[in-house]
Amino acid sequence: MRVISVNTNGIRAAAKKGFYEWLKKINADIVCIQETKAQEDQLTHEQFKPDDYFCHYHDAVKKGYSGVAIYSKVKPKKIIEGLGWHDIDIEGRYLEFQYDKLSVISLYMHSGSSSEERQAVKFDFMDRFMPYLQSLRRKRREFIICGDWNIAHKKIDIKNWRSNQKNSGFLPEERAWMDTLFGEMGYVDAFRVVNQQEHQYTWWSNRGQAWANNTGWRIDYQVITPKLAPLVSSASIYKDERFSDHAPLIIDYDYVLK
Repeated sequence: MRVISVNTNGIRAAAKKGFYEWLKKINADIVCIQETKAQEDQLTHEQFKPDDYFCHYHDAVKKGYSGVAIYSKVKPKKIIEGLGWHDIDIEGRYLEFQYDKLSVISLYMHSGSSSEERQAVKFDFMDRFMPYLQSLRRKRREFIICGDWNIAHKKIDIKNWRSNQKNSGFLPEERAWMDTLFGEMGYVDAFRVVNQQEHQYTWWSNRGQAWANNTGWRIDYQVITPKLAPLVSSASIYKDERFSDHAPLIIDYDYVLK
């Protein structure tokens, strides 16, 4: 089972950069997209409903903002759109596909980089989301939570860690939250199961020469429940083409989707 997570920073912009041509070649079973930045009625071209996939979009109310989607080769048994939290759901940040014994989630966590107010919103979401994640562990199913979590967990996950310790996405409180997620909560960073290398980034600022110099951050994850960890067979970050300021995260699992 091949699962891809990608923040497209505008699905229509990514389409113009060849995203859908690439998707035809990559043979993914599930594609989790964040930051679609479109209402579904604006996506009239057939490419936005790729052949062989069951597609579902969860848009933000505000046009050109946020939004998540999932494409799946197997139709899910159930779709959960949103968390039931009004402030989160109007921004289109959470979409879950449920299969027999597996759930796959497309998550777009807040960025706090634009202002202190947005960082406060991010912290508020994190405070509420952790108990929710804990409740998922009690369910009799496995989870793959794909998404832009907007936090680089460790020093290895960010190029300039020293100069970014006071910046959103690498704050001590954010990193401690990730410690809890991957520690006492028991979730697993699927990428790090098979790849412990440095300089593995998924996002690069559009400022300066960040992409050219690989001055990046690893803020896109597939966060999985522990029983799935032994099933991770490979993980890669696709950088041969650029569809957005994020790169697609591709993880293969020894798992049959049904």
